[in-house]
Amino acid sequence: MSDDLSFADYESRLDRSIKAKSPDFFSGDRLRHLIFSGQFTRPLLDKLCRLADKIRLLAKSKEGHRFLNTLLSHKRAMLYFTQPSTRTFMSFAAACQILGMTCNEVRDLSVSSEAKGESPFDSIRMFSSYFDLIIMRSHIPKFAECCGYMMNTLADSQRRSVPIINAGAGSDEHPTQALLDIYTIQRAFSFTDPKDSRQWTRYDELRQQFPGLRKGIAGKTIGFCGDIRRGRTVRSLAQLLALHEQVRLVFISPPHPALALPRDMKDKLIDAKVDIRECHSLEDQLDGKPVIEQFDALYMTRIQREHNSGTEEQELNELDYSHFKLTKSLVARMKPYAAILHPFPRDKEFGEIPPSIDEDERAFYFRQARNGMWARAALVAHIFDVDGEINDYYEQYNSEMQISPQ
Repeated sequence: MSDDLSFADYESRLDRSIKAKSPDFFSGDRLRHLIFSGQFTRPLLDKLCRLADKIRLLAKSKEGHRFLNTLLSHKRAMLYFTQPSTRTFMSFAAACQILGMTCNEVRDLSVSSEAKGESPFDSIRMFSSYFDLIIMRSHIPKFAECCGYMMNTLADSQRRSVPIINAGAGSDEHPTQALLDIYTIQRAFSFTDPKDSRQWTRYDELRQQFPGLRKGIAGKTIGFCGDIRRGRTVRSLAQLLALHEQVRLVFISPPHPALALPRDMKDKLIDAKVDIRECHSLEDQLDGKPVIEQFDALYMTRIQREHNSGTEEQELNELDYSHFKLTKSLVARMKPYAAILHPFPRDKEFGEIPPSIDEDERAFYFRQARNGMWARAALVAHIFDVDGEINDYYEQYNSEMQISPQ
């Protein structure tokens, strides 16, 4: 291995398709590193979502919490977050702590050796000497991917190597956000209610109004509204939704190339046989009916003004954004079960989702944020191969306590 690594050392590997890269980040059928959303297969997604459900339910009891806390108590995690983050950082910290891991952090490069000229690659290799997992959010595109390759090379030469989890890379990828989004959508489309009984279930009631309604993501219409092109969460989630049958994705954005669905993303979804529609308002007609009334789920995003270039600034400031903001009157027209999601942070000045909507039962975005803790705990458990222990304990605990998922 070179003593002075740079991106040039990985150029040939970086310039490949996700399909070609993906095997490099697996060990058998188990994730070695998580770098891209494209690493998730449908069976793996379903497995992780089931595991997240079990962790969530076990954590509610003292006995279950105590069990989870012993699983990785001998492991240490480094949270290397050199790009600003609050939710993702805290979510990962909580996820590791659920499994008993000790966490340390680097969030300010001015207090690290990189301020003295140390290369980022040396920093990561140094962290791997002290920690068993590195979770990184970097402003440097493709850095997490390169670190995964570096760890693989170390492992091949019988030197210390640890898993890498990409917690958001520049504007490229956010695979764990996509995982928690899929988990949230799956839970929303389970159509359960705490009041469900043998005599009445929410699903039965909804079926009376919507006879063709089925549980699960397949066959659903899901909208994305706002900054489509620059939203890495949109890109990552759309890839995972494309793994489900007969999904229709509707992208609602201002008619400007800096914000609209990019050509490469559109081509990938078309290749995956996804039904794609593009609109310029939440009230546009789609097949003769307002699109706002057709969504089974709506994923709102803020306009990421921090990415405006100097030449775009004036053009984007002159756009009418009123068609890309939710209002109580619009929400009133949505299906009674339609889930409203947002990756956060929401922009209080732009107002894509006003706080007045927060108490609506269809507002899933705070539950979505909490779900990140369970989904990320499931991912870490999978990477360290303790998911089997969780499954076994859950079956025993479930039979003893007779608990059932809600």
